[in-house]
Amino acid sequence: MAKVVLGIDTSNYRTSLCLAGEDGRIVAEAKRLLRVKEGKRGLQQSEAVFQHVMNLPELSEAMRLAEWEIVAVCASEKPRPVEGSYMPVFKVGEGLAKSFAVFHKVPYYLTTHQEGHIAAGELTAAARPRQDRFLAVHLSGGTSELLLCTRRESGYAIEKIGGTADLHAGQLVDRVGVALGLPFPAGPALEKLARQAAGTFRVPSAVNGLTFSFSGPEASLLRAIEQGNVPPSEIARATEQCIANTLEKVLRTAREQGYPEEILIVGGVAANQYVRERLIKRLEHPAVRARLFFCDPAYSGDNAYGVAMLGWAQHKNRTF
Repeated sequence: MAKVVLGIDTSNYRTSLCLAGEDGRIVAEAKRLLRVKEGKRGLQQSEAVFQHVMNLPELSEAMRLAEWEIVAVCASEKPRPVEGSYMPVFKVGEGLAKSFAVFHKVPYYLTTHQEGHIAAGELTAAARPRQDRFLAVHLSGGTSELLLCTRRESGYAIEKIGGTADLHAGQLVDRVGVALGLPFPAGPALEKLARQAAGTFRVPSAVNGLTFSFSGPEASLLRAIEQGNVPPSEIARATEQCIANTLEKVLRTAREQGYPEEILIVGGVAANQYVRERLIKRLEHPAVRARLFFCDPAYSGDNAYGVAMLGWAQHKNRTF
């Protein structure tokens, strides 16, 4: 049987399991979005915890765990690798990892959700940053941060150097999407709707150095929806355009301040094709000289693949 590490990620949005070999090959995975009632913009932690508890037995059965030689298990224990970072949802996966390790007499390792995103981004991008020190942008419903990352044997040293002052990029997408009548999470539906737009409506971005804000754009977009004089497709495209413009300004500033030219972009919002194409066009221009790396869209959202590979890194005490 192939030797694998079991990765577990129980985030605000998805229950995820992944079995991966040391070479990075995924031998099995199972993931399920958490259910959000129509018209709602998210879940309370108690409801998300309940859904994880109910999802994990079914997903574990689908993984056919007995068919593989599991040498270790790794779970994301908290959102970010900083003191005080905590969310109840991650304790569900952590508890399962520790119990599995006891019953199967294998070691367990802990990492963070953010490091899992970065690892999945590196390992599924068309190419990886060549240098051990690079920038990462983590864009999701719960995080919008600009990070200075340095590879370590067991994960990453991460320094937050910029980010949102209020709403996250994913929150902006979801709040606008739900107001437009789209299902939650709204990213895929909003992107599809935006393809019908001519790009005639825009809202300004709000950037101050490496800090940005989405509360002002949100107010403008929701006001346009309420007034009813802007087509939904134009509002959807304006949402994408605002996020892309915001990131462009922040990353241009980061380059001007001497931060690394290699930039990895991860998180659910990073799957948006319009945002990707606009950033590549604007930031890989010779005047800026950035090199962008994007996570495979299938692994841009919350997933356990990066967690499994960080488990391998800790298990072997070496970089992957």
